[in-house]
Parts: sequence; C-alpha cells; structure tokens
Amino acid sequence: MSRLPPVLSNLPFPVIGSPMFIISTPQLVIAQCKAGVIGSMPALNARPAAQLEDWLAEITEELAAHDRANPDQPAAPFAINQIVHKSNDRLEHDMEVCARFKVPIIITSLGAREDVNQAVHAWGGVTLHDVISNLFAHKAIEKGADGLIAVAAGAGGHASVKSPFAMIQEIRDWFDGPLALSGSMASGRAILAAQAMGADFAYIGSAFIATEEARAVEEYKQMITASNSDDIVYSNFYTGIHGNYLKGSIRNAGMDPDNLPQSDPSKMNFASGEGSNSAKAWKDIWGCGQGIGAISEVLPTAELVARWKREYAAAKASLCAS
Repeated sequence: MSRLPPVLSNLPFPVIGSPMFIISTPQLVIAQCKAGVIGSMPALNARPAAQLEDWLAEITEELAAHDRANPDQPAAPFAINQIVHKSNDRLEHDMEVCARFKVPIIITSLGAREDVNQAVHAWGGVTLHDVISNLFAHKAIEKGADGLIAVAAGAGGHASVKSPFAMIQEIRDWFDGPLALSGSMASGRAILAAQAMGADFAYIGSAFIATEEARAVEEYKQMITASNSDDIVYSNFYTGIHGNYLKGSIRNAGMDPDNLPQSDPSKMNFASGEGSNSAKAWKDIWGCGQGIGAISEVLPTAELVARWKREYAAAKASLCAS
C-alpha cells in the first residue's frame, strides 16, 4: 500500500483532473471536486495575476458551502499547478497567494525546486510533481516533493515517450508514496487499470475538455468527440517541448501535421505567464491526449465522472468474478 498524506486519503474516487492551460478555471475545478475527483488548474490561467486571489476565494467558498450542505458527501480537495521553470516571473506572486489560501495540493511542472516544496509544506500543503522519466522522479523526491505524476506516452500536452508500464514499475521499485499516472485514460476501466499497475490515481485531462464547464471553444470540444488516437500528432514545434496535439487544429491553422519542423527547447518561455507563441500554441493549436476515442459527446462534468464510476465498478466486479 502507498503512504498517502491525509489530504489524499479516502478520496471519493481515485482521479485527479489535470490542470490544462486556458481550459481549466474555477467553474471546472469546482465541478470536478463536487463530483468527487481532485480538480486543478494552472495558476497562470488567472490573468491578470491579481485574478488568482479572486479565483481561489471562489473555489474555497463554493467547496466549503458544498461541504456544509452535504456533510455525508464532501467535495474532493483541489490543486493548483505551478510552472517552476525559471522563465515564469509570476511564480513568487502566485505562491504567496496560494499560501494565503493554504491551497491543499500544489502540482509542480517543468523543474523540481526545493524552495517551492518547503513553502508548500510550511502552510500544511502537499506537492505532486510531473515527471517524464524515472530519472526525473528521483530528482523530484530528492528535492522534497511528496508525490509524483508519471506523465507517460499518449498524455495530452507535454508528454513522455515512456510506456506507462515502464514508468510505474520503475518508480514503484523505490518509491511507495503518492503516485498518479497520466496518459490516454478516459474510462472507468482505464482508471482501474492504472491502479492495477501500481498507481494510486489516474491523472486525466483531455476527457474534461469535452465538458460543459471547460473553458474551450465549441469547435475544440466537438473535435475531441469526433477524433481518436489516429488524430493526434506528437511534436515539439509549438513550445520547444514535445507534446500531443489534435491534427485537425493544425490543419485549420494552415499547416501539415505530418510534416512539422523541429523546434529548439530553448524557445520555451513562461515570462508573465504568456508562454512562447502562446496564441498559436494554445489557442489555435489544441493539445489533446490519445485516449479521446472513448469520448463521444460533450457532457456536464458530474455526468462524465458518474459514468466513470459505473464503468470502474463494473470492471472491478468483472475481474473479481473471473
């Protein structure tokens, strides 16, 4: 069994909604938490920076009200994603705001920093760090992260080329703390499979894009429901880091998704939260993982999670009966 801190123990359902640039806002986070999964959003989605305080107030007040009204079915906790790359000049400000609200979970990406982990621990929070290999997993734990998110092949956005089987077994060989798995999951059966491999949680993003609460344009949502893994391209052209994107959005932008040039990782830039080529890479070019073949309609978040819970229970019962 994994060693889980209290905030990650006894969750209503073993899913973390991954923070998605532009897409995740308080509306989606609140809906995820009320449905029983950990909701999250990037701090950088709040623009201007002062908006982050308003958003955290909205999330904490809405979830507190829900818990008062539903003492037998409290909401899951929420998480805020911090990009700790050196070019993020908002990090200090955003961490100070998170400290004031005592955000229960901080998800760190693009670099592991001991000072960030210490700051979160000082207010009683826990940190989960995105990793794309066993090597980076070791570095994250050495610098004080409480848990890991193994971003395997097929995950939306910036993703690894590593098989989820390889990542989980290598990490579990030495780490018995909180571990989430990201990559191509969009069904209750897949969530159960992640746990069978050794993960504590499924880390799911792309499926939540096709929900009513997601801040995505309707064309984006509909393209997800009409696409499958054959419609995803893996490229570093847009941000300098390899990631998965919808081919249809690339074609709509006038480019050939099968013949994209290579980019230089040094172009990655999160200064002022804008990101390198953010207008093109994140508004016109749509990130998406390979698991979307299981998504066929746009639903309210509560209905999507309820479906996963039914599928999860059915899959578990089927295996136990075998």
